[in-house]
Amino acid sequence: MNSINIKTSCILFAFALLPAVGIRAQEKTDSLVQVAFGTVAKDDLLGAVSTVNVSGLLKKSYGVSSLDNLQSLVSGYTGSIWGQAPLILVDGIPRPASAVRLVEVASITVLKGASAVVLYGSNASKGVVLITTKRGSMKPLSIDVRANTGIFVPKRYPGYLNAADYMTLYNEALTNDGISTAGAGYSQEEIDNTRAGTNPYRYPDVDFFNARYLRKAYSRSDITTEISGGNERTRYYTNIGMNYNNSIMKYGEQKKNNDFGFNVRGNVDMDLNSWLTAATDVVANISDNYAGRGDFWGAAATVTPNFNRYWPLIPVDMLDPNNAALQTIVQNSNHLIDGKYLLGGQATHLTNALSDMLAAGYIKTRYRTFMFNVGANADMGALLKGLSFKAGYSMDYTSIYSEAYQVAYAVYRPTWSQVNGQDVITHLQKFNNDLNTISESIGRTTYTQTMSFRSQFNYDRSFAQKHQVSASLLGWAYLTQFSSDPDNEGGSDYHPVRNTNLGFRAGYNYLHKYYLDFSSALVHSAKLPPGKRSAFSPAITLGWRISDEDFFKDHIGFVNNLKITASYASVKQDLDITGVRPDGMPTDYYLYQSYFGNSGALGGWYPWRDGVAGGFTTLSGRGGNPDLSFVSRDEFRVGLEAYLWNKLISLDANYFIQNTKGLLSRGNTVFPSWFTGSGDFRPWLNFNRDKRTGIDFSVTLNSKLGQVHYSLGVTGMFFSAKAVTRDELQPEEYMYSAGRRLDVAWGYISEGFFESQADIDKHAFQTFGEVKPGDIKYRDINNDGIIDYRDRIDLGSYGWGANPFTYGLNLTLKYRNFTLFALANGQTGAIDFKNNAYFWVRGTGKFSDEVWGRWTEATKTTATYPRLTSGAGNNNYQNSTFWIFKNNRFNVNRVQLTYDLNKDLFKRSVIHGASLYVLADNPLVVSRESKMMETNIGAAPQYRFFNLGVKASF
Repeated sequence: MNSINIKTSCILFAFALLPAVGIRAQEKTDSLVQVAFGTVAKDDLLGAVSTVNVSGLLKKSYGVSSLDNLQSLVSGYTGSIWGQAPLILVDGIPRPASAVRLVEVASITVLKGASAVVLYGSNASKGVVLITTKRGSMKPLSIDVRANTGIFVPKRYPGYLNAADYMTLYNEALTNDGISTAGAGYSQEEIDNTRAGTNPYRYPDVDFFNARYLRKAYSRSDITTEISGGNERTRYYTNIGMNYNNSIMKYGEQKKNNDFGFNVRGNVDMDLNSWLTAATDVVANISDNYAGRGDFWGAAATVTPNFNRYWPLIPVDMLDPNNAALQTIVQNSNHLIDGKYLLGGQATHLTNALSDMLAAGYIKTRYRTFMFNVGANADMGALLKGLSFKAGYSMDYTSIYSEAYQVAYAVYRPTWSQVNGQDVITHLQKFNNDLNTISESIGRTTYTQTMSFRSQFNYDRSFAQKHQVSASLLGWAYLTQFSSDPDNEGGSDYHPVRNTNLGFRAGYNYLHKYYLDFSSALVHSAKLPPGKRSAFSPAITLGWRISDEDFFKDHIGFVNNLKITASYASVKQDLDITGVRPDGMPTDYYLYQSYFGNSGALGGWYPWRDGVAGGFTTLSGRGGNPDLSFVSRDEFRVGLEAYLWNKLISLDANYFIQNTKGLLSRGNTVFPSWFTGSGDFRPWLNFNRDKRTGIDFSVTLNSKLGQVHYSLGVTGMFFSAKAVTRDELQPEEYMYSAGRRLDVAWGYISEGFFESQADIDKHAFQTFGEVKPGDIKYRDINNDGIIDYRDRIDLGSYGWGANPFTYGLNLTLKYRNFTLFALANGQTGAIDFKNNAYFWVRGTGKFSDEVWGRWTEATKTTATYPRLTSGAGNNNYQNSTFWIFKNNRFNVNRVQLTYDLNKDLFKRSVIHGASLYVLADNPLVVSRESKMMETNIGAAPQYRFFNLGVKASF
């Protein structure tokens, strides 16, 4: 669909919804925070819970993703929570965050502590993100329309050698390896003709990142209409949105690449009578993707600039006009590109990305999601004051399928000759055949279904306006089943993802000063053996608002609020009950059972008749363990919440110690060696143990300077994750992972380059491959005269779960009708290695600009890169201090300027307010390695996004 037509349709669609009347009610600020299976007043939160008012945030920050830049707003969240992947719940239901857009969201609550998530059971044991969507309220009908259009501009592309330079340095690599350039390399004539651009079809020089294949930018547009209102009996909220984007590609079928989405949500709340209310939500998300065939970005990172000695386009006007056979080929070809070109290739390259883009076809992928949930709430105060009952059911269904068009095509290898001083093609060798098809086929097909059910009794009552007592008894279960066609997605999962648990919570506070909360869950898991499938998860939390004590108020007046909380929890989980079968296949189930087999992967082969015949015998692949049990997250946490100087400064902080006990291992250090050999009798055991500790904090400054209102928020986390116990046997003491970080980066210590053969001869023997002068020299850590895996040491932390220190910033400046908002985040303390194909140039791979610093006899004192080789280069391409870098970075994620039009402009108009805004997303990365960090290899580039938006209320 043409992008202009889609944008026009979006605008017309929005204005068709505008003949609304009524005055928009003033938005109320809700002090209640969503927590597990309920809400709590913000002042009564007991720590390790952070919340974001998304409805308010959207007035100054436009975003698409529901978790948009959350790390800049919530401490302890870095995409993970305290270093672990959380469970995402949308309106209390397990759903992907991508299933809801930010404009549909009212609030986001991040439950970090074990005591905050225990009611959700096993699958929530690593943290929970609660996304709560908007709902209607008692007010006249109101309509909000938001429209955006913007462009994505590539940050940068990787730099590679041109064809002539590549050919020259590849010859050098061959020479370094002692291989003659006469056969495998390139002649000087070829290099000179390529550099001169004599005939780009015969001497190709392909730059994948030029305007022939790529646009300078691509666009995205969306429009959203929100309709809400209600009365005493019914409240409603409707969200309807459309979005469209094209792509950066402008070549072949891929120049049509695009995405189109349509979303509709309806949330309805009803008071059926004085004691019974009900709610129902219906959501439909439709998304279509069109993509031309061809792996352009993969080819851009791997295909050499001389296109492996051939060019994928053969110019028809350079065919010998007197050769009738060649003219017949042209006339019979199904793929005469632009009437000018045949497709080129050779026996070793029957297809290529550029030809695929021109001739192979396309894939249209359809994404369809339907979400439905219904719930009821009964006030049972007639039976017992403060008692209520709540129940809910949900069913979600997602399908992904593709309609594909694919056609085979012929390629030709030309034979070039000189005729009258001109390059002429005198012969074409054909590979493959042009085939025809007039139909699309169904390719990828997947289905995901999630059902959930919950019911709970709640008790909430205040006695003598001093004692607040609350309790909940609940049951919750959900099941997610994935199925697919075996050809594309590997087939269906036999076991669904499931979570089943009972929960109980009892809470008490006195005058909102002293708090006591006990929460627990009875969890169940089919992954464990009979008799071990249920476990109890308790959590207790204490709170003290010390600022309400007379001795505190009378002496420390600048502190308006100071609350201290502490909790201990032991959450049982089966998320980490995972392992592999003896045949190497990963599995989560039946790990407690013994396993026998007589296949080639497991059974022993016993020959007879002097080896002429033989057969497999049954062997043990795994021993049984009837005592295999849950993994436990045992956590102690202390929290602090404070307001200072009349809320000029607000502070929230948590210190946590988290021990994960009972992680699985095979008992390498437990059982004697004869348990393995002819079969394997070792069972899976609850043996390993991890420890995570950290401090997360958030500080917000709110004040006014003249007419400028400002707010500065700072979030951060100091984090450490270590292996406490490991079932491991290592040849050297320093190789043990116990006591080290979970994300330890093992590697070698580089001592520079070998300068000569004599230098190599006197050094310890390096076992990774051929070593020559100019190769990397490694330190012999154990002094055994051999460099091998025993010489790897701890070089630092990758920061996979979270960096040792992460932080976020959010800034709001408001002057009259202008609002400037900025988001940023950063990280320090971790390392990584420059070990992708851009830096580790192997064999006939593409040469990046990094190789200009290569070692040669002339540059041995200044070289920054090993000698070039036409081989695998295994000696040089090991993780070591030579390739290490610090991944410290500071990201400016968003800068938005909003102008709220004066409401006096809209007197006696159906319009009751309007805002204009411009924003830049991801405009800046500050780091010593910013160039590398902003460069993608083998994938589409990173982008800066510039957007213009308008929001109007009716």
